[in-house]
Amino acid sequence: MPIPSSGALSMSTINTEYGRGNNLNAYRGTQYYTSTAGPFTFSSGAISFNDFYGTQAAAPKPSSVFYLVIAGGGSGGARAGGGGGAGGLLQGTLSVSTGSTYTATVGGGGSSVISNGGNRGINGSNSSLTGVGTATGGGGGGAYNGIPPNSGGSGGGGQGYNNQAGGAGTSGQGNAGGRGANGSDGAGGGGGAGAVGNNGSGGTGGSGGNGYTWPYTGSTYAGGGGGCQNFGTQPTGGSGGGGNGQDGGTAGAGLPNTGSGGGAQRDVDDSGGEYSGAGGLGVVIVAYSNSFANLASTTGSPSFANSGGYKIYTFTGTGTFTV
Repeated sequence: MPIPSSGALSMSTINTEYGRGNNLNAYRGTQYYTSTAGPFTFSSGAISFNDFYGTQAAAPKPSSVFYLVIAGGGSGGARAGGGGGAGGLLQGTLSVSTGSTYTATVGGGGSSVISNGGNRGINGSNSSLTGVGTATGGGGGGAYNGIPPNSGGSGGGGQGYNNQAGGAGTSGQGNAGGRGANGSDGAGGGGGAGAVGNNGSGGTGGSGGNGYTWPYTGSTYAGGGGGCQNFGTQPTGGSGGGGNGQDGGTAGAGLPNTGSGGGAQRDVDDSGGEYSGAGGLGVVIVAYSNSFANLASTTGSPSFANSGGYKIYTFTGTGTFTV
């Protein structure tokens, strides 16, 4: 807390605020004494106790930050397609050094695909942070005629025929996609950071796997995309922004800056020209206690929030920060 603006000041108050311990135990004009030696002369000018009223030492720099790194989500498959898998998610604590610069790279989501002939979804792109490593892009969903889903941070869902298995997730980053049904267009949901994608059954598709809630923002990220099904209410994306499946038309996209998977598309009349949902753009977030000073500098224009006792910097595009 700041030194008070009035009232008695003690050497202990000043030394505690400025982190000097008991190094300085007397000020006399232009000279000072330590507990073991003196006098020493200040480099310039006399210092009096009045100089300290209302002042406060600069806040220290953080020695570590909490991080969240999420890759771009995969897009859903088109024509009996499976849901797109969420981008891989990495979270934890990173030790940082004052004066050092760290680079955040944010991966894009997989593009939507057209239903003509059946097309597998496209994987999302990787995200990374210096000192942490790389989060793997989410896997694209499977499609008609046995086109299998892709593996990824979380795997894409299996297409709605042939009892097709979902794509595998990356260990420590996500989960597998759901299995497609054996006929009738019930495709599997894409895997999410918090849960596997749900399986299709008969003509009913599986919903996307749920995402992960990061405690420092309180928000949920990286949900899997919903699979397609044969008519009726279409499967939903997983919590955290997964896109909904669609019976005809364009499926739901993964929510931007969550790394969520896109929803799958079922071409209701086999005419082509309909699209799956795109995967959501990834994100990199760093957070640390309010008791520390702001970052020295940033590039890439991250957003800043002061919430819940934390300073939070959110990168939605590639950039850097210096401690």
